[in-house]
Amino acid sequence: MWYSIVGEDHPDSLANRQGARADHLARLNALKELGRLLVAGPNPAIDSAEPGTAGFTGSLIVAEFDSLAEAQQWADADPYLAAGVYRSVAVKPFNRVLP
Repeated sequence: MWYSIVGEDHPDSLANRQGARADHLARLNALKELGRLLVAGPNPAIDSAEPGTAGFTGSLIVAEFDSLAEAQQWADADPYLAAGVYRSVAVKPFNRVLP
């Protein structure tokens, strides 16, 4: 089943995000290689694809896991959590309708 993983950033966590980005992306690329990643990306803090020092407010990942528990376990191991980027992470089942 698909699951949405929504991380909400701590304020002023851009430096932490940049420091943990390579490890975060490596985990996402592993899901992609397995064909289990639908979409992933950050939420810019301003209306711009390149927010610069304004940074980000969080991230969205939609990926396939065998269970909610497995999705939660994967989310709990995110390098952004360990680096203090995310202040909270919500994992929910997701029904893909379109496209």
